[in-house]
Amino acid sequence: MIKSNETQHEYRFGDNGPKYLIRGPVCDMGVVMLQPGQSFPNHRHIEACEIFYTLAGEVTLYLNGEPHTLGLGDVLHCDPGEAHFLVNKGEVPWKGVFVKSPHLPGDSHPVEPSKY
Repeated sequence: MIKSNETQHEYRFGDNGPKYLIRGPVCDMGVVMLQPGQSFPNHRHIEACEIFYTLAGEVTLYLNGEPHTLGLGDVLHCDPGEAHFLVNKGEVPWKGVFVKSPHLPGDSHPVEPSKY
């Protein structure tokens, strides 16, 4: 069993970015926050899939360059190899849950940014 609490962890970039709550051994899970106007870099996972679920706000998730709007309660699954990045074009913070499986440290690879 692994138990964690969001208050015990920090966002990667202060008030935004990913906040890992669980890292391995089977999967990674956490929350991600983007303030209005912020984005998260375009990347792909060669072997892992990644799932995003919206808790608050709205975000545009670009999947292989195609925009998908995620609002409250929406979920999107990225297959291994699919390039994806997030942009908060709204006026309020966006907060979501992410799950990556399997747990593979180093399986995040930058991709040339798409235009949005």
